Amino acid sequence: MSMLKSFFELNGNQEIFEGLDISRETELCEKYMGKFPVLSVSLKGIYAKTYETAFDLAVQLIREEARKLQYLFDSEKLTQYDKEAFSGLLQGDMEEGTLCYGLKFLSQLLQKHYGRQVILLIDEYDAPLAKAFEYGYFDQMVVLIRNLFEQVLKTNDCLQFAVLTGCMRISKESIFTGLNNLKVLSITDVRFDEYFGFTDKEVKELLSYYDLSDQYEMVKEWYDGYQFGNVEIYCPWDVINYCDLLRADQDAQPENFWSNTSSNEAVKRFLQKAGNSKTKREIEDLIAGGVIRKEVRQELTYQEMYHTIDNLWSLLFTTGYLTQRGKPEGNCFNLAIPNLEIRSIFTKQIMEIFQEIVQESGEMLNRFCDALQHGDAMSVEKCLGDYLRKTISIRDTFVKGQKQENFYHGILLGILGFKDDWGVFSNRESGEGYSDILIEVEDEGMGIVIEVKYAGDGNLEAGCKAALKQIEQKRYEEFLYDEGMGEILKYGVACYKKRCKVLLYQ
Repeated sequence: MSMLKSFFELNGNQEIFEGLDISRETELCEKYMGKFPVLSVSLKGIYAKTYETAFDLAVQLIREEARKLQYLFDSEKLTQYDKEAFSGLLQGDMEEGTLCYGLKFLSQLLQKHYGRQVILLIDEYDAPLAKAFEYGYFDQMVVLIRNLFEQVLKTNDCLQFAVLTGCMRISKESIFTGLNNLKVLSITDVRFDEYFGFTDKEVKELLSYYDLSDQYEMVKEWYDGYQFGNVEIYCPWDVINYCDLLRADQDAQPENFWSNTSSNEAVKRFLQKAGNSKTKREIEDLIAGGVIRKEVRQELTYQEMYHTIDNLWSLLFTTGYLTQRGKPEGNCFNLAIPNLEIRSIFTKQIMEIFQEIVQESGEMLNRFCDALQHGDAMSVEKCLGDYLRKTISIRDTFVKGQKQENFYHGILLGILGFKDDWGVFSNRESGEGYSDILIEVEDEGMGIVIEVKYAGDGNLEAGCKAALKQIEQKRYEEFLYDEGMGEILKYGVACYKKRCKVLLYQ
């Protein structure tokens, strides 16, 4: 949106477009570049827990835009009445009618001053509705936004055109009542598809420019994979931020930049609603890099979004947590997790929900830890199996070479993390290597070594024996002996999907 503003705005900085593809479109540039007054606002900042605060923020938004135009007080083309009315937008109090009419009035003043129609840019038009829905004043906000849009967009002869952006298509909310000349472009449309992000060619050129071409595969795995129309694109925000890190440190690891801009509430609600085994299996397939087929509704109302698991599939698609693969058939899409960044959001939320389950099941937690401390491998196995059946498993096949046991390692750490009086160490150097989990039970002078294996062939017995053999060969218990632990228990744990086996070294 800032690019559009820079391109169209009168007296804008046209030098930033020199050498770009658009500059070769000479006829278009002569007709449109720097030729229009522009009003540009973002509704993202209307973020409040009450309608009254949200209304005040909307007032500040209109007032801020008006302050930028104070040069209009010197305009010879505006009447004294125009200037007095304009002054009203800068005052402390503002009635709802004045607020809703504010953008239209500013467009009229600009058109009158410059003798040219105005371009209006409204970014994140649905952000206030999302917060209003979350905090319970949705109906009031719908009326406010609808009145604001009707005034400025409906029968406003001062507009050349307007561009609005948002995540949700919310025409059913009636905020666009009477606006029958809208052109809606969603992530499924072919028109302009390549311009919603960076193409593969553009990313290669960007990396080459900064001498970062050797990072291409990493950037692609983490930030590519979104399909808009017929084109696969990268998230530009992520690519730029990661390149910025790499310029300072070429060994910098990819980060989840998405989480800094979103609460990921949609993913959390989706996972919490995934109660039946079919949905859990579908999520597990997605996390493993698979594709599932679902009917998608792109015009959900906010009241409908979280109502059913089917609607949540659609919400995840429209907000970018899932993307399409191939071409849809009607409303049926092949859905996939776009990349490692989004996958990490799913896995983090799954582990957080699992920890909530562990915290709530205090009796099972105590039973598990007691069995572990007393060498009862059969009870440890039963408790761990019960936990695995309750959660969504994460099979690390999404990335080549990723250790498949990482998820099960994380599950055990998630359980043991609630045992406040135990010292629990993960991947600690001991003996001739790094053990999976070491535990100090100081009150008992006891240590516990746990080695986890993923039994890809389903042979859990062999997996446990391989784990115990590794403990012995690498002498993982040495750290615990050095810390004064007298008795050491050694466990081999093997897992496959939702099955597990536990053996105690005898």
